[in-house]
Amino acid sequence: MFIDKAKISIRAGDGGNGAVSFHREKYVAAGGPDGGDGGRGGNVVFVADTNLSSLIGFRYKKRYAAENGQPGGRKRCSGKNGSDLIIKVPKGTVVRDAETGRVMADLSDGEPVIVARGGKGGWGNTHFATATRQIPRFARPGFPGERFDVEMELKLLADVGLCGFPNVGKSTLISVVSAARPEIANYHFTTLTPVLGVVRLDAETSFVMADIPGLIEGASEGLGLGHEFLRHIDRCRLIVHVVDVSGVEGRDPIEDFEKINEELRRFSPSLSDRPMLVAGNKCDLAAPEQIEAFQAHVEAAGYRFFPISAATRQGTDELMQVVAAELAKLPPIVRYEVEEPSEAERMSAVRKNQFTVEKVDGVFVVEAEWLANSLAGVNMDDYESLQYFQRVLVQSGIIKKLEEMGVQEGDTVSVLDFEFEYVP
Repeated sequence: MFIDKAKISIRAGDGGNGAVSFHREKYVAAGGPDGGDGGRGGNVVFVADTNLSSLIGFRYKKRYAAENGQPGGRKRCSGKNGSDLIIKVPKGTVVRDAETGRVMADLSDGEPVIVARGGKGGWGNTHFATATRQIPRFARPGFPGERFDVEMELKLLADVGLCGFPNVGKSTLISVVSAARPEIANYHFTTLTPVLGVVRLDAETSFVMADIPGLIEGASEGLGLGHEFLRHIDRCRLIVHVVDVSGVEGRDPIEDFEKINEELRRFSPSLSDRPMLVAGNKCDLAAPEQIEAFQAHVEAAGYRFFPISAATRQGTDELMQVVAAELAKLPPIVRYEVEEPSEAERMSAVRKNQFTVEKVDGVFVVEAEWLANSLAGVNMDDYESLQYFQRVLVQSGIIKKLEEMGVQEGDTVSVLDFEFEYVP
């Protein structure tokens, strides 16, 4: 089954917590802090795999998570870094943030792309020792990894895209000029999925051609099958518009030509500006005046016309030679520029500094998922440790929010079930 769109949730690994530990050795009365740092969380990495041709592998599995970093240990031992999660996708896959639509990666080559970064490991208590604070009984927790809901869209990497109404001979054409073997039959919508074929003219000249399922009027609005696959000609450098000039199915080739051009324009205005060659197929079944009338209309619109018969291979070699010559003049296949996230998006991705405060029965209740790690690293019996936690509340904006909501001295504040009296 051909699947070219998928939506999944990815989560990079959280950083390991720093350790609270003190050096213990015979005859050493005060060895000092020796807690190690936590390990870095694993990244989520996307890689293009030429052996894949569909996103069907993501149809059932929707959640992907990298390994968390390990906590630090005694004797300044750092925790182990989490392993990266490698996600393989077909070449040509574009990854977007499902919430904002931001392009996060374009897997058009073999280079791996880090889409979600793992959190940094927390510092052990070794880092918090000073001349006045020689016994720090707290450590910094690891930072959370980035989390995203992403949408993947496969846009086939083809130099040339064949488009046109159903049953005009696109599949026959690609079968005679390449090694592709699509299903060919005398009925509409024989081609249900895009078909790629490599056209080789000589040892040094070749290009990739894509046969797109037939379009019908209204395809850009969702009618027929072709609208599902119009995205696959979005990258094509050149379009070959195949038209049945014989009219054996009772359609007017000039009307067909104009309708398909209108559908391309509605789907993407840039497609209407894409270089296009027009192939008048089934010329062996058409009268000379039919071919001449259609050719005159096409050339008046500014396009080059090539009479062919894919079934008898008439004119196909000449068409492919012109296609190769045109491609030599055109820039490479379009790649999508990766968009850098805003600061707000970056903070949201790691769930950092996101919190809610509400007053319930006189108690100010603070909900903040990311604070769980900070709270876990706090020693409630240690004054310096509590001071560190207070700084976290101030820097995150929680104290400011409490003051805006009218908190007074002596009021009860609950942070993840840890309650304390507010002291300004």
